Amino acid sequence: MQLEENKSLKSLNTFGIDAFAKYFVEINTIADAQTFFAEKKFDPEKKLILGGGSNLLFTKNYDGLVVKNSIEGIEITKEDDNHVWLKAKAGTIWHQLVLYAVANNWGGIENLSLIPGLCGAAPMQNIGAYGVELKDVFISLEALNLESNQIQIFNHADCEFGYRESVFKNKFKNQFLIVSITLKLNKKPVYNISYGAIQTTLEHNGIMEPTVKSISDAVIQIRSSKLPNPAELGNAGSFFKNPEIPKQQYEQLQLQYPLLPSYKGSIPNHVKIPAGWLIEQCGWKGKQIGHTGSHKYQALVLVNYGNATGDEIYKLAQDIIASVKEKFGVELTPEVNLV
Repeated sequence: MQLEENKSLKSLNTFGIDAFAKYFVEINTIADAQTFFAEKKFDPEKKLILGGGSNLLFTKNYDGLVVKNSIEGIEITKEDDNHVWLKAKAGTIWHQLVLYAVANNWGGIENLSLIPGLCGAAPMQNIGAYGVELKDVFISLEALNLESNQIQIFNHADCEFGYRESVFKNKFKNQFLIVSITLKLNKKPVYNISYGAIQTTLEHNGIMEPTVKSISDAVIQIRSSKLPNPAELGNAGSFFKNPEIPKQQYEQLQLQYPLLPSYKGSIPNHVKIPAGWLIEQCGWKGKQIGHTGSHKYQALVLVNYGNATGDEIYKLAQDIIASVKEKFGVELTPEVNLV
């Protein structure tokens, strides 16, 4: 465990933004974390907990302490005839956890295959895809309180999960270092294949009877065809949340735009509509402005073509928000954390 100053974060965020941290430390064990924070030296500094760097945009250098969470490991803590309780340390790559579950035919997170990032960020964002969210399988997490230096347990209700939301993204932001998550997975899986292109992809692959493995493979295939690899083209996946609008507003929009897609919303009497479709209708898909732009295959993904600054990407996002608001009267909200 070594403290660094003026640390470049370019290789530690998937947008590839060359921002610098005033102070930087990488944590590999809970004991290391408690030893480091027990010194209280950095109490006055603002703090940023960094996982895989896949869901944030640096718009400037970070004038504080960046803590890289690299505590890794997976273990079974409990099981019965129907379920297995799987505990993953926060620094474990999320997709590795999914593949571990898939290899054992445990259902529940196969629809979340290939989502970038680490396990510790999963409850922060309440990650979700193809009709499944982390909250559907979440049991609890352990987190180090950076003020008291004590481990606290958060159950499902404590996390206050919402659509890409939790207490760790709001009132407890950067106050806790999540060290592990526990999920309850199904030994007798119930499949969710109605959302997006999963069903048609399975049929195209000749799969008549879905399995955990075939669904995971289909999701990987779909995501790989639409989303650019951050190692090749800087991006943070979906930049915006899919908006949920009142049903009445949706019905009015549908009269004007009959092809407007929709999904069941999480809010009563609301309808979820795909942000990517709205952005594409405003002419942004594949459009490049300077060193940034909207991806040619998925308008929801903003990309760094090599030399973009965080400010450039943020400006593009603001322009997209304004144009969607003007055309549809719908306000887009970034899913990506702005730093």
